[in-house]
Amino acid sequence: MREAFVSEVVGTAFLILLGAGVVANVILPRTKGFGSGWLVINFGWGLAVFAGVYASAGSGSHLNPAVTLGLLANGADEFADGVEANLTSTLVYILAQLIGAFIGAVLAFLAYKNHFDEPADPAVKLGVFSTGPEIRSYAWNFVTEVIGTFVLVYIVIQFGSTPSGLGPLAVALLVVGIGASLGGPTGYAINPARDLGPRIAHAILPIKGKGSSDWAYSWVPIAGPIVGGVLAGLAARLG
Repeated sequence: MREAFVSEVVGTAFLILLGAGVVANVILPRTKGFGSGWLVINFGWGLAVFAGVYASAGSGSHLNPAVTLGLLANGADEFADGVEANLTSTLVYILAQLIGAFIGAVLAFLAYKNHFDEPADPAVKLGVFSTGPEIRSYAWNFVTEVIGTFVLVYIVIQFGSTPSGLGPLAVALLVVGIGASLGGPTGYAINPARDLGPRIAHAILPIKGKGSSDWAYSWVPIAGPIVGGVLAGLAARLG
């Protein structure tokens, strides 16, 4: 279990470092990639997943509480070789993912420290760390996150029974597709750890002119992905 814990911490840290890093490169002032657009962010997050999956192969590369809970709801016997799927291992995985996400966010902040010091809207600086809606409507934002996460977890489960040989690349392309098609309303958290760990980092870190961490919205990218992941796991059992 210790090995799986470390694997999930490391993999999720890589995921968030590269994912938050591409967002920082696109939206923070005076970066090389400033203003390069939404599709750059989509592909950056996809490649972040690609790296994170490879880095966490020893734990089954969940990187996401919604995936862990979805597999549990799907009736998985193991999360990885020798790691039984049960309440204890589920909690260990989720804790590891949150810690990894926090670490990755801190590293992304350090990489872009000079750019965070530049004048910018506080919402832009928060946007490097966590998601937010373009039109704030908690119920519909929740629905969007449920749908996006359902797609992610359902297809990930199907990957497990389809010998495509694509592995991490398939998951990376899936994330790019979800971002490009369903990411517009909320920024597609589709992962409670991806949003909560960095949001905590934003609240703690000494970011110049950072403003609020928007805790009023924070339940949406936690609850929506959890519901979507569990529903996907249950639905995949019927397939």
